[in-house]
Amino acid sequence: MVDVRTRFAPSPTGFLHIGGLRTALYSYAFAKSKNGKFILRIEDTDQKRLVAGATGKIYEILKKFGIFWDEGPVTGGSFGPYVQSERVSLGIYKQYAEGLVDKGYAYYCFCPPESKEEISERHEQKILKLRDEDCRNLTDEQIHQKLSSGMKSAIRLRVPLKEKISFYDFVLKKDISWNTEDIDEVMLLKSDGFPTYHLAVVVDDWSMGITHIIRGRDWLPSSPVHLLLYRYLGLTIPQIGHLTDILDPEGGKLAKRKGSVSCEEFLADGYLPEALLNFIMLLGWAPKDNREIFSLQEFVENFEKGSLQTANPVFNRKKLDWFNGYYIRQKTDSELVELLKPYALLSFQTAESRSGIYKNTLSKVVPLVKDRITKLSEFQKLAGFIFERSNVDISLFGELPYREHLNKAIEALITIQQFNNSAIQQSLSDLISQNNWKTGDFYMSLRIAISGSRFTPPIVESIEIIGKEETLARLKLLV
Repeated sequence: MVDVRTRFAPSPTGFLHIGGLRTALYSYAFAKSKNGKFILRIEDTDQKRLVAGATGKIYEILKKFGIFWDEGPVTGGSFGPYVQSERVSLGIYKQYAEGLVDKGYAYYCFCPPESKEEISERHEQKILKLRDEDCRNLTDEQIHQKLSSGMKSAIRLRVPLKEKISFYDFVLKKDISWNTEDIDEVMLLKSDGFPTYHLAVVVDDWSMGITHIIRGRDWLPSSPVHLLLYRYLGLTIPQIGHLTDILDPEGGKLAKRKGSVSCEEFLADGYLPEALLNFIMLLGWAPKDNREIFSLQEFVENFEKGSLQTANPVFNRKKLDWFNGYYIRQKTDSELVELLKPYALLSFQTAESRSGIYKNTLSKVVPLVKDRITKLSEFQKLAGFIFERSNVDISLFGELPYREHLNKAIEALITIQQFNNSAIQQSLSDLISQNNWKTGDFYMSLRIAISGSRFTPPIVESIEIIGKEETLARLKLLV
């Protein structure tokens, strides 16, 4: 029986996309469900597109979601990932590329390197890189002369003509094939000695013993190139599967131009890692029993019982909010206090300097908002008024007789000796009854005056936390 080994191989060229996290999650769960190994490999051979700090962010994000890799170079007592740029100096990729040239499966190319834009434009126009008229058919003597003159060469794949390349996609559950006339003669080794993605991914997947490759569907067009390389190099082809595209609700693939798509942005916006992970689990995988709530360990345990889907899922933000609200409510109040501190910190600082509200106020506020927020970043909008006075837009009162309400409320509240919930509630109830007011109207006047909003946590409980002196001061500003 083959020991299962999967990998996640991101490029540190920017943020970790939600789709990338899903690929890592499914690869991890597939391996762990079969008692296999999950490998992390950083594919950083495109040195021009590297973003400073992106590699470290990838490690940090994966760890936040509990996705830990199993092996790699030991650094500081723990496994670091494999890094392709570090393997370049070992000569691994150059050896394989030159071996392909020796066998006639690749050739030296002396043409100026194409820009990313030129490659994209050529692909859009479906122009293949068959260089019969220049480098493809150079003689050994011509190659030697060019190299001797100091010309730098790259190595390019030689694609056979009039053949069919195919494989069985174990995720899509079907055979996929290409005619070689439609396959690009891609670069394998650049003139600077760095491999391209195509060569490096095949060499590394083989040398690292990867048995199953799970990747995004955008890599499907690269598959025939990789299949040719496996054949040319005499290597066993791993099982390959391509995941569905995650669609934007408005149509098309989920993309940055339509809003947040990076894991880091979602976490910064107050989504909990366990909620985001649970949501992503169901973007392409379906359990047999329609269950929705899974921890990472439960997902691993149930992975084989469910099935990877072939229909493209839609990124439903309302569903993500539902998951996040659910996980927020599973937290203890003390856990939620710690999670909310970064979002309430500004309020703490201003409140302490202006009105002397103590830091333990947050622990009193959490029970009021716990059932009302769907993400942590909503805390400031919902409950920031408790820590700091808000500017009140008079138009919010509309037709309410708010001055009458507030004047009488001041008279009632000022007489309370023990300023607690029950005393405030009793005093205000008596006031409403005595004046024959509509309860909803009175409390709306009070809510707007205290918070500057028509939507707040329970206003009496909020007033108790704010305190008698500050409550009266706010009401007096509006009468």
